[in-house]
Amino acid sequence: MTELEAARSGKITEAMEQVARAEGVSPEFVRDQVARGHVVIIKARQSGRAVGVGAGLFTKVNASIGTSSHLCDPELEKRKARLAEEAGADTLMELSAAGDIDQIRREIIETVSLPVGNVPLYQAFCEVLREHHDPAKLDPDYLFELIERQCADGIAFMAIHCGINLFTIERLKAQGYRYGGLVSKGGSLMAQWMVKNQRENPLYEQFDRLVEILKKYDTVLSLGNGMRAGAIHDSLDRAQVAELLINCELAERAREAGCQVMVEGPGHVPLDEIEASVLLAKKMSGGAPYYMLGPLPADAGAPYDHITAAIGAAISAKAGADLICYVTPAEHLSLPNEEDVVLGVKAARLAAHVGDVVKLRGKADQRDMQVSKDRRDLRWGAVFENLLFPEDARRLVEERRSVKDRKCSMCGDLCALEQAEIVFKDFLKASKRND
Repeated sequence: MTELEAARSGKITEAMEQVARAEGVSPEFVRDQVARGHVVIIKARQSGRAVGVGAGLFTKVNASIGTSSHLCDPELEKRKARLAEEAGADTLMELSAAGDIDQIRREIIETVSLPVGNVPLYQAFCEVLREHHDPAKLDPDYLFELIERQCADGIAFMAIHCGINLFTIERLKAQGYRYGGLVSKGGSLMAQWMVKNQRENPLYEQFDRLVEILKKYDTVLSLGNGMRAGAIHDSLDRAQVAELLINCELAERAREAGCQVMVEGPGHVPLDEIEASVLLAKKMSGGAPYYMLGPLPADAGAPYDHITAAIGAAISAKAGADLICYVTPAEHLSLPNEEDVVLGVKAARLAAHVGDVVKLRGKADQRDMQVSKDRRDLRWGAVFENLLFPEDARRLVEERRSVKDRKCSMCGDLCALEQAEIVFKDFLKASKRND
């Protein structure tokens, strides 16, 4: 029985209780939201950890790691996976496309306690290209066998490109292609397969078969966006919107079958279209959790695209996005190294918090309120306790020896807060009593 089926039957599972404790909500709230399809519970079978993603919950952050044909070092990927978890990622995507992918996947799953996701088409096309040097040689039956093998290994959620089909490819052709091209690896390879074979995408054509496999393991279906925009000038074009429409219809079918499902959002979106992108997907999918890749509201930010994406992610989270996929400084330039992974996770966490301060006002913003009070009173130890990154803050203060006699080196003897204490000490006493 999937979490969705259990919720519909009125049952509160152990995973629902775990999510409720983590989120500060009631188990009944979690059950009701799962039953509606507004929340999914992504479970790590290797650790028992459950992560809730969806309406009324904190915005979550995903980190992605994995080998490529240009850099295949499984030990490096395991270190990056551990660092991503330590930096505060909620989920991890293992996206290896080189080496012994089965072995790498199994080792990564055992390396972290996080729920681990993947993109099945990466391994499928990687193996076909090794053997036949032609993506059109992919056997659909083998693809479904591979998906089941990955689920059996403990993959907790899968980004699956069902919505890139013959209809969406025709929309791409009809609009005269794109400024940024087709940037999804899985999407572009599946497009090749369809065009060369003159056949429909088997993941779309045999969607019910896919859903049955995922239901068997309660692996969450994340409907991937193979037509996502890779340039801000391609945002919300007809090809992307056509795929989103199909994915939202498929989300409804998956829910009806009892499969947990979320919908993925685009990559490059100008600032004024981010909220519309989230609202469009939420409305058309019946409120399915929304997994936002970025988004990046500019194309020229490399090698600081973790900042570009954080700007977009904060607006996305505020508008209702539920899971943010991090972007690292190396995006568009290189496979990320260990430092890139940490910076990417922390930038995304900060962005998610900025959005949650508005989306979950009265809850997510309480730590900000406490930090402000402790700063006002120059209580440095207490300030650190409520920061998102306390260890980094303490290290900076210690390395620079910046705090002395309550004041820091930013203002020194001109400390505004200390001067204000002299004038407003009576107000401060009353404020502390009210606290």
